[in-house]
Amino acid sequence: MAGMWKDYLKRHHDRFLEELMAYLRIPSVSAQSGHRQDVQRCAQWLKDHCESIGLKARLIPTQGHPIVLARTPRRARSKKPHFMVYGHYDVQPPEPFELWTSPPFEPRIQGDNLFARGSTDNKGQHFVHLKAVEAYLKTGQELPCDISFLIEGEEEVGSECLTPALQKLKPELDVAAVVVSDNGMPSLKHPALTYGLRGVTACELTLIGPNRDLHSGIYGGAVDNPAMVLCQMLAQLRDAQGRVKVPGFYDDVQPLSRLERAQARKFPLKDSVMARALGVRSLFGEKGFLTVEQRAARPTLEINGLTSGYQGEGSKTIIPSKASAKITCRLVPNQDPKKILRLLKKHLQSICPKTMRLHFEPGHSGKAYLTAPDGPFAKAALDALEMAFGHQPILMREGGSIPIVNEFKQVLGVDTLLLGLGLPDDNAHSPNEKMSLTAFTKGMHMSAELWQNLAANS
Repeated sequence: MAGMWKDYLKRHHDRFLEELMAYLRIPSVSAQSGHRQDVQRCAQWLKDHCESIGLKARLIPTQGHPIVLARTPRRARSKKPHFMVYGHYDVQPPEPFELWTSPPFEPRIQGDNLFARGSTDNKGQHFVHLKAVEAYLKTGQELPCDISFLIEGEEEVGSECLTPALQKLKPELDVAAVVVSDNGMPSLKHPALTYGLRGVTACELTLIGPNRDLHSGIYGGAVDNPAMVLCQMLAQLRDAQGRVKVPGFYDDVQPLSRLERAQARKFPLKDSVMARALGVRSLFGEKGFLTVEQRAARPTLEINGLTSGYQGEGSKTIIPSKASAKITCRLVPNQDPKKILRLLKKHLQSICPKTMRLHFEPGHSGKAYLTAPDGPFAKAALDALEMAFGHQPILMREGGSIPIVNEFKQVLGVDTLLLGLGLPDDNAHSPNEKMSLTAFTKGMHMSAELWQNLAANS
C-alpha cells in the first residue's frame, strides 16, 4: 500500500514545487502593517489549497491574523487516533533587501535549493505534511489516523492570539500529540528528533544620569557617565569561563543525563567548521560542556543591543544622559522565567552605583520545553526519519524557543514531536533564506511514514 503514496509523491513532485512557489510569492510579513492584506490573502490561499487536496478547512478569526484550521475527512464515531500538525504562514521581514541575491518573494531554484523568504521558516516545512496527506487522500488510501492542521499567521510576532483560540478549539482538538516541523537538523545525513527547546526571558535595562547630555569638557570628571557605568555593570554579568554571575541563576538547572551527553557526542558539526562558517576566529562557551550542549542545553545571558550617546557622523564630545541595553536569557528545563528576571533585576540593582537611576523593563518570556526522548511516539518519529532519509537519526535539543509547544502541553495536554527539516545554512530570519529540495522531498516521505508509525503506537 505504501507504493501508492510513494508513486503519487514522485509523479506530482514538480507540481508540488510550483504550488509551494506560489505560496512563497505572497509576502505574508506579519510584523509590518503594510503587509496586512498580504497576510490575509495568504491565509485565504492556504485555506483554499487545503480544500483542494481534500481537507475540510476554515478560517478562524482572531483579533490579529486568522488561523487556518483543516482536518482530514472524518467518519462518524471514528476510533482512529487523532494528531495535529502545527505551522505558521507568516514570515519574517525580508530587510535588508540589498543582501539578497534575488528578490525575497520571487522564488528561485539553484542547484538543490529553493531560495525565498519563508521557504524553510515555515511555509516549506509544513507544506511537506500537507503534500503527504494529499498523497493518501488522492489515491484513496485510507489514513490510519485523523489529522488536523493548525497553521497560524502570527508566530513571527509572538502568537498572542493563538492561546485564546486553542482554548476555544480544545473540544475539537482532542489530539494524542502535535507534530511541528519548524526547526532544524544538523545535516541530511543526520536527521533529528528534537526533544527539548530552551526557554527565553527578555528585559531592557536603562541607566539615567544627568537630566540632559552634558559638555564632556565642562562636566567630565565631575558627573558619572551612564554609558561607562552600563559597560562596567554588564561586564560583571559573566565570567571568563562563560558562567553567568547572577546569584541563584543556576539553582534550578537540571543536570544532563548520560543519554543526553552521549547523544551530544554524536552531533556531527565540528567546532572549526562552525567557526569558519560564522566568520569568527574561535568559538566561546561555558567550560566543561560541548558546543552543542552550550548552544542548546545550557542557560545563557546575552546582550542583544546597546544604545547611548551620539551615533551620527563625526564626534560629539558629550556625557550622555542615559544608556540602555537589551538583554535576553535562554533558559533550560526547571528554570522559571519570572524568577530569573527577579534575580537579574536584584543583582543589577545591587551593583548599580548611587550616581545612576536604574529602570528595568521586563519583556517577553517562555519556559523551556522537554519531552521524553525514548517514548513510543518518539520511537515512531525516529523510525520515520530513518526510513525517509536512509540514515540513523539523532536525538537533540535546540537552543531556540518555540513557546507555543508549552501552550499545547498546558491547553491540550499533549506533547510535541519536533521534526525539523531546516539545515544550518538555510538562513532562517536572514537574507537569502532557502530550503533544501532534498529535505523537501524526503520530508514528504517522512511525513507519510510517520502517520502509519504513530497510529501503530497509539
